Amino acid sequence: MQTNYLRYAIVLGLVSAIGPFAIDMYLPALPSIGADLGASDLAVQMSLVVVFLSFAIGPLLVGPLADIYGRKPILYGGLVVFALASIGAALAPTVEWLIFFRLVQGLGASTGMVVPRAIVRDLHTGPEAAKLMSLLMLVFSVSPILAPLTGSFIIDAFGWRAVFWAVTIAAVLGYFLMVAALEETRPAEMRGGSSFSAAWAGYKKLSVDRSFLGLVLIGGFGIASFFVYLANSSFVIIDHYGMSPSTYSLFFSVNAVSFFAVSQLSGWLAQKFGLRRVVRIAVFGYAAVMIAMYAVMATGIESLAFMAVALFFGYGFLGLVIPTTSVLAMEDHGEIAGTASALMGTLHMITGVAAMTVTGFFANGLPMPMITGIAACAVIALVLSMLTLGSRRGRSDMEVAPAE
Repeated sequence: MQTNYLRYAIVLGLVSAIGPFAIDMYLPALPSIGADLGASDLAVQMSLVVVFLSFAIGPLLVGPLADIYGRKPILYGGLVVFALASIGAALAPTVEWLIFFRLVQGLGASTGMVVPRAIVRDLHTGPEAAKLMSLLMLVFSVSPILAPLTGSFIIDAFGWRAVFWAVTIAAVLGYFLMVAALEETRPAEMRGGSSFSAAWAGYKKLSVDRSFLGLVLIGGFGIASFFVYLANSSFVIIDHYGMSPSTYSLFFSVNAVSFFAVSQLSGWLAQKFGLRRVVRIAVFGYAAVMIAMYAVMATGIESLAFMAVALFFGYGFLGLVIPTTSVLAMEDHGEIAGTASALMGTLHMITGVAAMTVTGFFANGLPMPMITGIAACAVIALVLSMLTLGSRRGRSDMEVAPAE
């Protein structure tokens, strides 16, 4: 199948970004929501936690549905659910209603986490899949780069409820963009063996596939390190280092730029050196930088400039890890690509939330708990890569199996 890489990357990247955009835009609004609705900080934070919860649960249902009914109907349904829940959140009279609509909103957005990866697998495997995945991530990068700044502007100008009207408009635009530019990649003749019982069998098969689980968790602990940074960086950088919120938004965006810019090399590097070799080298580089950052800062050197440089290069290496491990994990599971993508999304989210929660127990507004959590995730990813890829034989690193 011939693929217009840029067209698919733009459509799938924007659809994937709608859910995260609703999170990143929403963060600056938390204090004003509590004041407006007369809610406690804990209650307002629950409106964020339930989104991560739905991101963990939703994919397990979305993946099989995408295998059974096709990719586009599930994406359409997800965007409709997301848009209706966003309208509900914008009109929520109490924090309890806001929490409910945020839960439903996350379930709708979970389609954008799962289905685009399945579409990539429908179209390609190997380096070609890595190329398309990295382009998709480049478009997806609009969320962590622009959303915090956009959210701050919207909240200052129109109030926190306007954030939900903005993401409703984004969902509607995404819907019509899919109608105009996205083709169905899982036609009816390919869905014959798909069912919920088959999906359950697929989950059982994947749960004992050491290669699949290893690759997924390598990427999962990489993502977890970013979750730790996401949850703690504002307190550390704004409160401890005294950076202004607007400057912090730029600081945050620089690391996202590094991640997504370097990810664009994954297709070329995979073609030249093989996917497995790229994963091994990228994980080693990512872990080496994060461990070095921990070692230096553990001596008492709390230089913000050093931390910024280390995070920039560390997350640059991570930009190679995420697309390549995703492609490799799904390489041998094309017949259940939706189910495999769903389990991957759930495990990524569970790993990230667990790391964020554990680090939260030690958070005190100082850099070291955050740096320790990031470094620990990097070490675990490195160990997993050695166990998963270090001695595997079989398909050559350079072998490419193009999808038909």
